[in-house]
Amino acid sequence: MTLFTKLAGALALSVLAIAPAAAQYPDRAINLIVPWAAGGGTDATGRIIATLLEKELGQPINVINRTGGGGIVGHTEIAYSPADGYTLGVITTELSMYHWTGVSPLGYADYEPLALFNADPEAVFVRTDGPDIDALLAEIRANPGAIKASGANLGGMAHLGWAGVLVTNDIDPNAAPWVPSEGASASLQLLASGAISVVTTTMPDARPMVDAGEVKPLLVAANERLAAAPDVPTAEEALGNKWAAYAWRGIGAPKGLPDDVRNRLTEALDKVVNSAEFGEFMAQRNFGIDYRDAAGFEAFMKDADESIGQALRAVGLAK
Repeated sequence: MTLFTKLAGALALSVLAIAPAAAQYPDRAINLIVPWAAGGGTDATGRIIATLLEKELGQPINVINRTGGGGIVGHTEIAYSPADGYTLGVITTELSMYHWTGVSPLGYADYEPLALFNADPEAVFVRTDGPDIDALLAEIRANPGAIKASGANLGGMAHLGWAGVLVTNDIDPNAAPWVPSEGASASLQLLASGAISVVTTTMPDARPMVDAGEVKPLLVAANERLAAAPDVPTAEEALGNKWAAYAWRGIGAPKGLPDDVRNRLTEALDKVVNSAEFGEFMAQRNFGIDYRDAAGFEAFMKDADESIGQALRAVGLAK
């Protein structure tokens, strides 16, 4: 071996010795995009997920409310961000609906599913001085267009929940026009102000205003009564016609995450969603926990896309 060869080998070894090791994910702050307004259920659950995930990952997680277009703005940003693990998002039921209603081509297949953590049925609310469900539907039949409803975006799960109540009782959904909003919080404020007469949203979303005596539930679009609201009848009990509509929330990322990043996130989320702290938070606010891992969440979204598409066609909201 020549002196030159020895020197070259030594130099190569010295370069390898001082070369920095590849950074282990995550090595900087992560953004969690919430496509709905602050103050609502998606925001609240997204923030507790972020708080607990920070502890698992050891890096700050910045919650960003990216609203607009009935959730489309935020969902679009999640889908089209770099697939590097530094942009995550709370993805919601609307992904099972956008393409059916023609408002956006976005669908569940545009995302990397990481974990489903919540599912709750829609419920119908009026002001505390408002009518019962029979009187409400009688008013809609007698004066089409006079009663306006809201809950979130046009063609979203809240809208479907309301349309289903009307259709199963032989009322044209157009007889009670839908007022789009940026989520349950905004819609409930419209209801309290008297700008609209009805809101469909989940019980946890409306709980603060129910507890404050500003609104009251008339029925829940569920297969059975809720343990957290045992006095509220199901749609079938209240009206004699079976109707159920559930809203879901999960954590997703841009499609194409590296395997090591995806595995790190799914393991961390498994610990977060199954933690006592998360369970206590959800129970205190009456949110239902429905945990599915990445594979289970993907299967869940596929099934939801098909079943919600059928429901949208049945109530005339599909394009």
